[in-house]
Formats: sequence, C-alpha cells, structure tokens
Amino acid sequence: MAHTSSLQHEPSRESVPSGAPRASEKTKEAMAQSEALCRARGARLTPIRRRVLEALHGLDRPVGAYELVDLFGAQGRRMAPITIYRALDFLIEQGLAHRLASRNTYIASSGATSGRETTAVLICDGCGDVNEVISPDVADTVLRVLREQGYQPRSRILEITGRCAHCQDVH
Repeated sequence: MAHTSSLQHEPSRESVPSGAPRASEKTKEAMAQSEALCRARGARLTPIRRRVLEALHGLDRPVGAYELVDLFGAQGRRMAPITIYRALDFLIEQGLAHRLASRNTYIASSGATSGRETTAVLICDGCGDVNEVISPDVADTVLRVLREQGYQPRSRILEITGRCAHCQDVH
C-alpha cells in the first residue's frame, strides 16, 4: 500500500504560508517520475501543468483551485481559474492528482496511476489529514462490484472520512 500524508500533525507544517511551497527532495523525485510518465505516454507536462503539480506536492495537503490561483498570483503571475482547472483535469487524467469531491479540493497522487485504478483516500474530520491508499485488494473488490452491477464509473476515488489515529488519541 502507498500512503501520502499531509503531515498536519507536525507543528511546522500546520500552516503553509501563501508564498511558494518549498521543493523538497520528495517533490523533486515525484516531479521527475511524473515527467517520465508523461513522456512515456506521449503526454506533455507543460510549464503550467508542472507548476500546478509542484504546488500540489509542495503544499502536501488538499488545496482548492482558487487557492492555487491566489498562490500563483502572490508569486507574481496570476493565472485564470480556467487555466488552473484545465491543468488539474490533465493531472487527474494522467493519474498524477486526485479530486476530493467531498471537499472540492485536489491532492497530488503518491504514485502515478493510469487513473483507472481505484484509490482510497482517508480524510480525517479532526485535523484534515489526508492519506492516499493504493491497494490491489481494494481495487479488485471495487472492480468486481462494478462489473457485477454493470456500472461504468467516471471516477475511482473512494473517499473515506473519519478520525485518524492521532485525533482518536487526542479526543
């Protein structure tokens, strides 16, 4: 299973400044993998798409499209919301990002997928922490149920809300 955590339990990460997110080694590695995946698929990771994906990785928490507009505006170049939405659509299509429908926010994927796999996203109601879980067992079960029902999904993001282990201990 792959997990991505927003790391909100660490005090230094609770509040991300409105400026540019720092490019950590983890972000640099994820970007290199994303670029390689796009090249292999014949898809183009344009400078705008790259900036949006870097921001999703750098912020390491769910973020709304208009928050990205504001973030890029604070960096000196305001982008139109439609530009951000188009970049996000591309990233989702390539399996590089996920839309959390229940929150109307976006997160970077911890591992590039084709977008056809089922991904479970665990969302803590207490602290807002988000963990992506990629499990063949979950994917196989969901696929079996979809086939049995004759259902064609538009999205295969399974959002599960509740309380993380940290918030259960605190409350």
